[in-house]
Amino acid sequence: MKNNEILCFGEVLWDRLPSGAKAGGAPMNVALHLNAIGLDATIASSVGNDEPGAELKKFLEDSGMSTAYIQTDDNLPTSEVLVHLDENNNATYEICEPVAWDNIQLTDSLMKKARQAGLLIYGSLASRNPLTRETLMNLLDYDGLKLIDVNFRKPYDSQEVVEKLLEKTDVVKLNDEELQVFAGWYNRPSSDEHKLMEWFVKHYNIGMLCVTKGEKGALLYCNGKFYEHPGFKVNAVDTVGAGDAFLAGLIASLLNKKESADALAFACATGAFVASKAGATPKYDMDEIEEILSNDQPTIERNNIQIN
Repeated sequence: MKNNEILCFGEVLWDRLPSGAKAGGAPMNVALHLNAIGLDATIASSVGNDEPGAELKKFLEDSGMSTAYIQTDDNLPTSEVLVHLDENNNATYEICEPVAWDNIQLTDSLMKKARQAGLLIYGSLASRNPLTRETLMNLLDYDGLKLIDVNFRKPYDSQEVVEKLLEKTDVVKLNDEELQVFAGWYNRPSSDEHKLMEWFVKHYNIGMLCVTKGEKGALLYCNGKFYEHPGFKVNAVDTVGAGDAFLAGLIASLLNKKESADALAFACATGAFVASKAGATPKYDMDEIEEILSNDQPTIERNNIQIN
């Protein structure tokens, strides 16, 4: 990575939870978690010229994050998402459109920031409409490290769109259900996750692939090896933002030169911590994360599995 600056691109919004409104959006959550862990991350997005937009920018400023790359759209509203929790506190989302982040403009300052960044993190959801998708594709046309967080929210799970994004990336993070969607597109046998992951890496020419499995932990494939962690047991309040925290923990660990097995364990502990709190971006408590991590769950390492 050419430097330690990280740019996260995509949606910022208000999650309207049964317990009240919480600031959210996967790229913003990841940026906030990265900063909390001690890295230099910035979010690029857009809000409406309205009260929710002003409140969202104030939330970011109060969190110590720059809003220099948060555009203001005079015609589209700030994004709001209705979050529904099931009996196990797992979240489903009702996403309104169009909203301000559907119209993120390519500006000279945004292009310059992307060129400066050592790592560009982006998701698939923000590319649901052409304007923001075109901006992102322009930002991806550079030689820095790029990571996509696949975030399928029906009906925003277009194969054509996501595969264009995958062409531009180095690292992919998705969940086990999303991995099955890719398998379905190519009629791949889907019972063996390890073989499916190796197929994915070869098919899309990806350097690293991470698959999260909720409370069952996660799998990481890199340098021809699998790393598997069973996850940590916590009393879940809601799962909103847990995957974003996991991703931030993984990125921070890898950038800090931790071994892949240790990085995956820390990522799982960070995700578990956020799942045990309300909302996507609770106040960080590294001591509590370390306490979760001390519940010594081993990371399993497996060598490459050859596909027939």
